[in-house]
Amino acid sequence: MRYEDFHRRSIEDPEAFWAEQAQAIHWHKTPDKILEYDNPPFRRWFAGGETNLCYNAVDRHLPARGDQLALVAISTETGLTREITYHQLHREVNIFAAVLKSLDVGRGDRVVIYMPNIAEAVFAMLACARIGAVHSVVFGGFAAHNLALRIDDAEPKLLIAADAGSRGGKVIPYKPLVDAACAEASFPPPRVLMVDRGLDPDYAKVEGRDVDYATLRERHADAQVDVTWLESNEPSYLLYTSGTTGKPKGVQRDVGGYAVALALSMWSIYDVRAGQVMFSTSDVGWAVGHSYNVYGPLIAGATSILYEGLPTAPDPGIWWSICERYVVRTMFSSPTGIRVLKKQDASWLKKHDLSSLQYLFLAGEPLDEPTAHWITDGIGKTIIDNYWQTETGWPVLALMPGLELKPVKFGSPGLPTPGYNLRVIDEVSGEEVAPNQKGVLVIEPPLPPGCMTTVWRDDARFVRSYFSHFKQLVYSSLDWAIRDEDGYTFILGRTDDVINVAGHRLGTREIEESVSSHPNVAEAAVIGVRDELKGQVPVVFATLKQAGIAATAAEEMRDCVSRQLGALARPARVYVVAALPKTRSGKLLRRSLQALAEQRDPGDLSTLDDPNALEEVKQALARGADAGG
Repeated sequence: MRYEDFHRRSIEDPEAFWAEQAQAIHWHKTPDKILEYDNPPFRRWFAGGETNLCYNAVDRHLPARGDQLALVAISTETGLTREITYHQLHREVNIFAAVLKSLDVGRGDRVVIYMPNIAEAVFAMLACARIGAVHSVVFGGFAAHNLALRIDDAEPKLLIAADAGSRGGKVIPYKPLVDAACAEASFPPPRVLMVDRGLDPDYAKVEGRDVDYATLRERHADAQVDVTWLESNEPSYLLYTSGTTGKPKGVQRDVGGYAVALALSMWSIYDVRAGQVMFSTSDVGWAVGHSYNVYGPLIAGATSILYEGLPTAPDPGIWWSICERYVVRTMFSSPTGIRVLKKQDASWLKKHDLSSLQYLFLAGEPLDEPTAHWITDGIGKTIIDNYWQTETGWPVLALMPGLELKPVKFGSPGLPTPGYNLRVIDEVSGEEVAPNQKGVLVIEPPLPPGCMTTVWRDDARFVRSYFSHFKQLVYSSLDWAIRDEDGYTFILGRTDDVINVAGHRLGTREIEESVSSHPNVAEAAVIGVRDELKGQVPVVFATLKQAGIAATAAEEMRDCVSRQLGALARPARVYVVAALPKTRSGKLLRRSLQALAEQRDPGDLSTLDDPNALEEVKQALARGADAGG
């Protein structure tokens, strides 16, 4: 089928379209109604239907592919690889579900999971889904205060934690963070279930609260736990994302709509079907980890690769080695991950047999053209940018090779995926802008299946945060965008990532693209800094592929921007650093950079991946612009 016909039908006849897609999953009770939309912007997909994410991800595959690999958990931090079949996954999930029930966890109870990328994190998620508990995975190693905020919002009956994680060979103890978070929280969980990896053998146990998973696992080794069938719109999980108020927003996902959306996306977007292999480099604590490390591939009956480790250790070819060994068909990573590899010798891209690999999908932040060209040339595969948010749960914009592969346009994540009725509108008037004009990307409601249903326990915040920016009722992505004559959308950055230079609005994304086109720039971050004369001026922080030429490269970066965007966009200052501060999910901490450049408090740095990068920035600011480190 042609992409245009497929997408058009999803917009013009959504109930018929999604009724067909719903046949891809198992329903214990068929839905009474495909769509209820009598209280906009709230909607209920597959109302009255009963299903279960765990059953769709595990149980229904046992007759046909019980001996097929379901999950391969690889840790280059510990040197351990676990190959787990669907039968084995079913056994482990039943055991974990029995452990949860023994701790008085049941339908509707919240469970916070504070774990690294290990198999037990997947077992825990699926076990919660099996018994109808609502899981909330918090990225392992998150600061205690941030964990406490999430605990207080979710009010969990149980917290599941590993003793420690590891990054670059450095052990990161989790238990002290768990203890500090529980001490700070107003609603600490009554029980903490510890998964002991043996990385922190001396962690302290809180008597009466902490229980050991290995002990309970042995006790329930033969358990069989019945599936709890949930109405399609009951909450499946909470995933917290940053809020402008400082209080994180609990993105609430449903059960049936999410399962249907993932089933559709696996074949149509990622071109992965039962028996094939998908490798997502994300962490289970992020939206991609939920959708495409865990639920998506398993719902499709595919094999999912779960990876704990750096992209450069034991060598910069580790990802490609995994692709060769496990015959990976589709890989999913981030532009940041590729830019990390871009600093390494490009010969590592050629050392492994990638004949099985068909596509590399990249998401999480805009994919700059130089990086897209570099990785395309390096591995000779189709590189597909795709755009989505924690709130949407699956791609909003992408190409769909499983349906019809449209031409790749570097710089664009592609075309709207099924169910997303997208517009680019003027920020003031709310009117749709002409092709190639900048506006705000919005979604006409109702949001399709798989998207968030509300903010946990705060419907008013859901409406205020996403649907109150324009006179008409539309979901604002809060991203600037341009749509060309062919319908391809180009994301220009957040609507709050705008520099106002002498009354002219400049997107930081546009300047970053220009700076990154310099052949010696590995990565760049652009911020707006206060200026008495112009209001704000652009300031660049950049890492270089080749050291020792900072002053020359800085001037050349300025010239690049002047040529491509005009003198107004020319950076006032360029700072060359060895590393840029990022979150553990790979997003640049631009607001912290701006605060440091303006000699302000950089704010909450709990998500900072490498503290040395922040110190690098401070030293660069002290040295002055254009100086090398």
